[in-house]
Order: sequence, then C-alpha cells, then structure tokens
Amino acid sequence: MDNVEVDLHRDRAIGVTDPRLFGAFIEHLGRCVYGGIFEPGHPSADAHGFRGDVLALVRELAPTIMRYPGGNFVSGYDWEDGVGPAASRPRRLDLAWLSTETNQFGTNEFIDWCRLADTEPMLAVNLGTRGADAARRLVEYCNHPGGTTLSDLRRAHGWKLPHGVKFWCLGNEMDGPWQMEAKTAQEYGRIATEAAKMMKWVDPAIELAACGSSGRNMPTFGAWEDTVLEHTFDQVEFISLHTYINNYAGDTAAFLASPDLMDRFIDEIVAIADAVAIRRGSSKRIMLSFDEWNVWYRTRRTPAARTKPGWPVAPEILEEIYNMEDALVFGGACISLLNHADRVKAGCLAQLVNVIAPIMTETGGPTWRQTIFHPFSHFSNLGRGRVLRARIKSPTYSASYFDPRGAQDLSFPLPEVPYLKLAAVHDEGAGALTLFALNRSLTEEMPLRVNAGGFSGLVVDQALQLHDTDLKAVNTKDHPDRVKPSALAGVRVEGNTLTATLLPASWNVIRVMVS
Repeated sequence: MDNVEVDLHRDRAIGVTDPRLFGAFIEHLGRCVYGGIFEPGHPSADAHGFRGDVLALVRELAPTIMRYPGGNFVSGYDWEDGVGPAASRPRRLDLAWLSTETNQFGTNEFIDWCRLADTEPMLAVNLGTRGADAARRLVEYCNHPGGTTLSDLRRAHGWKLPHGVKFWCLGNEMDGPWQMEAKTAQEYGRIATEAAKMMKWVDPAIELAACGSSGRNMPTFGAWEDTVLEHTFDQVEFISLHTYINNYAGDTAAFLASPDLMDRFIDEIVAIADAVAIRRGSSKRIMLSFDEWNVWYRTRRTPAARTKPGWPVAPEILEEIYNMEDALVFGGACISLLNHADRVKAGCLAQLVNVIAPIMTETGGPTWRQTIFHPFSHFSNLGRGRVLRARIKSPTYSASYFDPRGAQDLSFPLPEVPYLKLAAVHDEGAGALTLFALNRSLTEEMPLRVNAGGFSGLVVDQALQLHDTDLKAVNTKDHPDRVKPSALAGVRVEGNTLTATLLPASWNVIRVMVS
C-alpha cells in the first residue's frame, strides 16, 4: 500500500468529547441483570448481590453513564414494581422478551450499583403502556428531597438522599412496531412533550432526550425526527438515534466499511434538527444521544436466540459471541462517535453484560472480556479531550453494505471507503495526543505518516494494536485472552511527525506526550 498521510493541527478541533459519550446500557433482558451485574450467592457478590468480578471489569471498561431499564422492556414497565421490600415485589410477564420479571432488581438497586461502578445513571420512562403522569411521579420519587408522598416513600425504602438523576430518556424506539403501544410521530410528539413539561416542573435541572428513529432504514426515518422535534423542541436537549451494524452478507470488506454509515446517520439527524431550529428562528441546537449502538446480527434473526419457551426468568438469550472481525468494526464505530464530538454528546454501548455485550459471565462462575471490550476500553479511557479535524490521504475501495434489519431490506453503496479510519484526541490536561486508527485493508500493511501541526516534543507513551490472523477468533471462558491488545512496535517520531506501520485488519491506539 502507498503511504497514508494524515494532517492535523492543534488549533483545528471538531469539538470536545462530553464525558457522557462513553456510556453503556443495562436492560432487563436475558442475563444482563440477573446472572450479569446482579447475582446474590455468587462467590464474588457483595451484600447487595452485585457481582464483584463484573464490577471490576466494568471499572476497567470505564463507562461514564448507564442507561436503564430499557430498551424495549421499558415500554411495559411499571417502575413501582421495582421499589420497596424485595420480598413483596410482584412477578410480571415481560412482553418485550417473553420472560418472567421478578423485580428483585429495580431503580434503587440500579442507583446503588452505578455509584459503585462510578458511572452516572440515565433513566428511561415508559411512554408505551404508561404516560406523562407515571414519568413525573418517577422523577419525584428519585429526585425530590422529601416532604411529599413519593419522596418520603423513597426515604422509607431506605434511600434518604435524593438520587439526583439528571439525564432522562422519553421512552424507547416508539416508532417500532415491536414496541408495546408504539406511536405515530404525532402521537409520540404530544405525549413526550407533556411528559417532558411535567418532569421539568418537578425538577428543572434534568436533561431530556426524545426518541428519534430506531434505525436509519425505518420507513419513517427523517419525517419522524422532524415531527417529533416540532413538538418537543422547547422541552428537550437531545434526540436519540440507534444503530446496530451487521455482517449478514458475509462480506468482510463491506462490514469494515459500515461504520461510515454511522457518520452519515449522525450528519442527517443534525441536519434535520437544525432545520427545525431554523424554521423556528431559534439559536438552540439539539444535541444527539446515540444511546444504542453495537455490532449485532448472529442472534438477531434466530428465534431460539431471541426468546425461550415457557416464560423463563433471565433466559440465555441474545448472547452474541464477538470475534476479531467484530472488534475491528466496533472500533470503527468508536472513531465515528469521536469524530462527531461537537454534536454527539451522549452515547450508550448496548449492552453491558452477556446480552450483545463486551463482558460475559457464567452464572455461578467466572467472567471474561469479549473481543469488543478492548476497543471500548481504549475509546473510553483515552478518548477524553479535544477531537482534532484530520485530513486523510488514503487509498480507497468500493463496497456495498447490505442491511436487512428494519421493515425493509436496503443496500447502501459505499464507493469511496478510505482504508484508514482515524480519530485524533488531544487531552490538554494530560499533555497527550491519542490516535485511534483502523486499517481496513484485509491484505496489506499500511505505512502511516501523521503530521501533527502545532505540537512539539512528541514522545511515544504507548502504542497498542489489536490484530489476529484469524478474523473469526473469539474469547471464551476457557480461552479468555485469545484476542487481546499487544504492543505496536516501530512507532517513531521526528519533530512533529509520527510514522508507524499498521498490520492488515488491525485496530491501533498510539498515544504520544506533547508540548
């Protein structure tokens, strides 16, 4: 491959990463909660039933905000079922995942777990089978100090101090026919506006995200966002967007190109949101909450992988096993999020444990890192700071990405896909510049040259690569480190220029100290 050139400058920034960009997601789905983060009786469990081995990996992963309790689950959830004495909580049929919900883990347990995991809680309210009144009551229960029936109920349940939850989602994927009491854009826009209004009357300090399209290939995409924001514009700070990348076609080159569709999706949502603002003559800018994203496909269309018969409790469903190829695409998605730091101010990897997750557990047994754990850990721990605008001169290839996820099957031509996908983040406080680089060539090494204008005194701090000659390699309980980062040798700096050689099909992280 010819030399790949990157030009960036200290003074040319896209934006600053918001701490909430590096979030994740917990839903009452399969073994995400029960047997995942919460397993009383496990050898590592504390007095609350929280698995200590999982918490240790979560702290290593370093998610900054955690979305809960759904997901599809929230559209049928009565939050009152999950508070109060655990022994008296009702068991319910969960129509989202055809399971039985015991409600042994609920809002207060989630808040306690977030504190231990050092992550901010993000709560979603049910705008499917419930509505605005239930939403404002939950805000009062969680955030009001005391002196009212609901706040005193929280205190009586053992949580005297308010939870202070700042970020709230107004439902989940309400455009999806799979959602309990799905809505049209007009219906959802009205109920979301009324919920938002009352929730902010209870606590004016909260921030709210309205539901955007549940996928870029939804038939209503675009029109949905426009209508919803016409209703909710004055009440919300964010609009959500969701994307799951897949390789149904078995085309690795196209799969590696697919994160570029995230860039398009973001740009399109920004354009729609800004068009609404312009029509209203408003200087307000709606930010984006990419609160579901991941690689997900093998378990998505297999009925036995989605549900189990007999309404079981915490069944083993949607337990995607990620390989090396998935980790590369996942890393590309991280780069897409970084390169839109000016407008994507929150993000949630879906999900955290067992269910399409970076962390796997065996109930009663060990836990281990999936392949996608590593790019997210790099992204979260090293991606904080000013994202610089990079000019990339790279060979390209053509691909056509096939996406059969929604109500229609679509093919997205990608005629100019650079072999290099890159983000550069300058952490001024640490005096560091971190490069996240994905070589999408399946066969050729990439000679990389980065000209870092405005910087001096470059010293390589660390250089890592994630690479395996077998793109189908996975991590398992018996072989938990089959795919893991290794040192990237041969990184050199001269003046403000960095050179390196990236292996084919590799994820690379290079951190240099700068002055």
